[in-house]
Amino acid sequence: MPSTRTVYFTGPRELDVRVEGISEPGRNEVLVRAEVSAVSPGTELLVYRGDAPTELATDATIDALSGTLEFPLQYGYATAGKVVSTGENVSKGWVGESVFAFHPHASHFLASPADLVRIPEEYTPTEAVFLPTVETAVNFVLDGTPRIGEQAVIFGQGVVGLMTTGLLANYPLSDLVTVDRYPERRELAKAMGAECSLDATGNVREEIEAELSRAKTPAGADLTYELSGNPSALDDAISVTGYDGRVLVGSWYGEKRAELNLGGSFHRSRIDIESTQVSTLSPELRGRWDSDRRLAVAWRRLSNLDVTSLVTHRVSIGDAHEAYRLLDECPNEAVAVLLTYD
Repeated sequence: MPSTRTVYFTGPRELDVRVEGISEPGRNEVLVRAEVSAVSPGTELLVYRGDAPTELATDATIDALSGTLEFPLQYGYATAGKVVSTGENVSKGWVGESVFAFHPHASHFLASPADLVRIPEEYTPTEAVFLPTVETAVNFVLDGTPRIGEQAVIFGQGVVGLMTTGLLANYPLSDLVTVDRYPERRELAKAMGAECSLDATGNVREEIEAELSRAKTPAGADLTYELSGNPSALDDAISVTGYDGRVLVGSWYGEKRAELNLGGSFHRSRIDIESTQVSTLSPELRGRWDSDRRLAVAWRRLSNLDVTSLVTHRVSIGDAHEAYRLLDECPNEAVAVLLTYD
């Protein structure tokens, strides 16, 4: 019987890499050998730290993720690899195919072909594992409905923030301003197309006000995204948004609470605050959009984004604890961290 190495989250800041047996593919299954997987520095880090609500389902939209976020659990959703064998009802043409899977970190796993996405020839496995992040950014942009000439601000330039910056840079906005506390991420934001990237530890409100000061333009941002994962940033995001502006919250705070000052200018500003999350599409879009169309758009957008420049660390699955430690303790150094399967 073949074996697989699988990452298990076992407690706050604790994980195991377990060697387990794995059966041959069932009649309608294939066996995939992983080559690389991406660690989500948002959702996965929340799980790793023990800040995720344990009673919440892992993700009802992904077949490979079952149960709740209670320890111990497998988690992850960005793996690229190759099909190495098939069940008797599956075409042998799948063998050798490069595939992407929304699957937890594991060196080998069984899957239905319906749950796999063939990786187009023009993409490497490293590029392919950014697909979920780009799809998330596509969803953020669909929900934000950016308009020509608008002033946009993005708080947080982790991987998903950088992807969102890269997509919005292609819109005919008047201004695109990003905010992050780490110098390397601010430089990456400018490389992705931000006109300026401000230090989150400075006087953000005054600096954004100065950046967005334009004749014949109302004060404040038209569209603001909070993608930092830091609940305190939401209050800043609201404060820099102008009258009748909109704030999109893509961060998942888990058990952390956001303390907001809604007694000041917010009360009279008619600001919309909306959650945006990739598990579902906005009801307003469902007449012409579904997850397949959104994923197809993400593939096309991926080709225009320099995602490999975001990779700061590659860590063997046997040392997976180091990948999470880097993201947890060294966010000034670690941006995109990948697990490898040699």
